[in-house]
Order: sequence, then C-alpha cells, then structure tokens
Amino acid sequence: MSDKEEACSKPARERTCGGSPDSVKRHVLVIDDDPIQLHIIKKYLEGEYTVTVIPTGKAAIEYLISNHPDVILLDYVMPLYNGPTVLKIIRSRDESRDIPIFFLTGATDKDIVIECLSYNPAGYIVKPVTKDEIIQKLGDFFMQQERVAGE
Repeated sequence: MSDKEEACSKPARERTCGGSPDSVKRHVLVIDDDPIQLHIIKKYLEGEYTVTVIPTGKAAIEYLISNHPDVILLDYVMPLYNGPTVLKIIRSRDESRDIPIFFLTGATDKDIVIECLSYNPAGYIVKPVTKDEIIQKLGDFFMQQERVAGE
C-alpha cells in the first residue's frame, strides 16, 4: 500500500491525504444489496462525502480489513449476511469496532425497529430517504461527534 493509500484509509480526523485536514471529505461506506439504493445514496452523498458502495456484507467485511470509513450505512435486510450479522462481525474486529454504523431499512414494523435499535447503532434511517434527510442526519451526527471530541 502506498503512503497516500495508507493515509487515505484512515478516518477523516486522522487523514493527511489530499491537503489540509479541513479539505478532507469524510468517508461514508454504504452496504446494501439493492443496486438502485446504492446508486441513489451515492448520488445523494458524493458532493459532501467520499462514498464507497458495496453490495454484500461479506465484501464489506473484507473491505474493512484495510479501510476505515468514518461511518457505515448498513442495510438491515440482506441475503446471506444480514445487517445485524455484519454489524456483529464489524464490532468483533479491532480494526473496525469503533466505526459508527447507521442501519438503513425499509422496514417500519415496530418489532423490527425495536430489534434494530437493540444493536445500538449510531442511528437508524428509513428508506426511501430523501437527499435532504440523509445529508441532515449525517451532518448532525458528525457535528455531535466533533462537539464530543472537543470536550
């Protein structure tokens, strides 16, 4: 891995790639088995963030071995490795356990929402989501993180 690749694989607050830390976009990893959702969310976020999209939980777990996004948007319902399974694996590994995870889901059933929240994600986003909603939710989250880090 080159020095630039290594620097860019770190969270934004630790990155030194591409100029000053103020010019570095935060990195959002989106994991969803629906290619349309991946395309839409990437299009919504790419002006504000560096966005990586991955269509399977297994591929995401492999990606996280050498990459450290600032936040993960994780589909709750996926084949093979569903959202909770992926979250448990991510949190079980030293290199990824501190990455905040938001669940993305179209499910609005009360029991599913309660189950989803039982995994203590950083947040929960109901699909379909508008560009303004997702930008606002991530913006608020990162502002809160910065506020806590500054204390």
